Amino acid sequence: MPPAGGGQHGCTKQDHPAAAGLRRDGDTLPRPTPPSPAIAPIVYQRRKKQRQLKKQQDVASIPEGPLMEILLRVPYRSLCRFTCVSRSWLAICSDPDVRKRSPQSLSGFFHKHRHGNDLKFYNLSGRGPPLVDPSLPFILRVYERFMIEQCSRSLLLCKCWKPCAEKHKFDLVVCNPTTEMWTVLPPIEFLDEEDGDLVCFRPVDAYLGSNAASPTCFVVFVPLVGRLDDVAIYLSETGQWTRSGWYDEAVPVVTAECVFLKGFMHLMIDEPFIVAVDTKGEEWRRIPLPGDMEPSYGNTSMGRSQGLLHAWYIDPDEDYQLSVWVLEDYDGDKWTLKHTVDVLGLFDTECQGEDDFSHTAFAIHPDCNSIFITDEEEMAVSYDMDNQKVNVICNSQEFQDVLPYIPCFAEWSLDGH
Repeated sequence: MPPAGGGQHGCTKQDHPAAAGLRRDGDTLPRPTPPSPAIAPIVYQRRKKQRQLKKQQDVASIPEGPLMEILLRVPYRSLCRFTCVSRSWLAICSDPDVRKRSPQSLSGFFHKHRHGNDLKFYNLSGRGPPLVDPSLPFILRVYERFMIEQCSRSLLLCKCWKPCAEKHKFDLVVCNPTTEMWTVLPPIEFLDEEDGDLVCFRPVDAYLGSNAASPTCFVVFVPLVGRLDDVAIYLSETGQWTRSGWYDEAVPVVTAECVFLKGFMHLMIDEPFIVAVDTKGEEWRRIPLPGDMEPSYGNTSMGRSQGLLHAWYIDPDEDYQLSVWVLEDYDGDKWTLKHTVDVLGLFDTECQGEDDFSHTAFAIHPDCNSIFITDEEEMAVSYDMDNQKVNVICNSQEFQDVLPYIPCFAEWSLDGH
C-alpha cells in the first residue's frame, strides 16, 4: 500500500523539484534589473523648453507698436529669419506692410553681354534664378522695346519705343522691376522766351535720383543741350518739369554716372570737379575732385556708400593703382584717402601698355567697404577693402554696362501702372 498521504506514484508534494518559472508558496517575485534611466537627455530637453518658453515670453512682453517699429528697421533677409522666433513674430514679419517698408541692400546687377544687347540680371549671391526678370515684361505689354538709361537704388529710368516709332520718338519711363509698377513722364515742353511758342525737347541724356528714406519718390535731371546751363528737372511729387540752369557754367557732363545724396544730384563734368544741384535747380555748387583725378581719362568714377560720397580712380601712371576716396567733410569739400590697391594684382595679370588695360571699378557697395571691378574680358570681382579679400563674381565676358540694383517692395503713391 502506498504510504498515507502519498501521491499516485508514492512521492510527496515536497519531493517534486520546483518547476522552472513557477513560484513556490512564500517565495517573493524576482525583480528584473531596471534599465538605467536617461536622466540627462530628459533634463536637457526640459531646460531647453524652459529657455524657449522664456524667450517667447520675453518677445511677447514687447508691445506690438514698438516691436513693429524695430522690425521696420531690420533688413529684409533678417526679417525672413525672424519668422522662426515665435508665432507672434511670424505674423508680424509676414505682414505685407512690414515687408514693403523693410530696408534692402544690394542684391545684384543689371548688365549686358559683350557680344549682344540682351539685358541680363546677376544675383550678387551667385545662386538661384534672377531676382527680377531683366526683360521687363510689364513694359513690353505696351512698348515694343526699351533701353535702360539709369538705375537709382530700386528704380530704373528707361527710354521706351512703341511699335513703328522713330528713333527720336520715345517715352521716358520710370519703373520698379520688383513690384512691376511704372509711370510715364510727360513730354519736356517749355514756352520759348522770345516768341512764346511751345518747344518740345527730346532728351539725349537723363539722370535719375532716389533715396532710401522715400524709395517711391524720384527726381530726373535732363541737360537740354548737353550742358548744365539749361536743365529740365522732373519731380515725382509734382509730376511736372521745371527749367533751370547754372547760367555761368556752360560745361558738359562727361559720364553717365550720377549720385543722389543729401537732396542734391551729383554729376561729373569735363573738369576736375563734381557739380551738385538741388531738386529745385536753385542751389549749385562745385566739389573739387581729390588727388590727381581727371574725369576725362575714363577711369574716374563715383558712388554712394554708407551715406557718404565716394570717388575712385585707376591711375595708369602709377602701375594701375586704384585709389578710393571718401568725402567725410561734405560742407568743407574735404576728401580722405580710404584705400589703395594694385588692380593688376587682384586679377593676377600683367599689362603690356595703356591700350591693353581695360579694368574698370564699376560700383561700390552701398552698405560696406567693398568695391566691384571688371577686366571687361574674363572676370568681375568684388574686393573687400577691410580684409583685402577678392571674391570672383563672374568669370565670363558678361559684365558690360553694369548697373547695381537694390530691391524695394513699397507701393507707389503716385499715379502709374
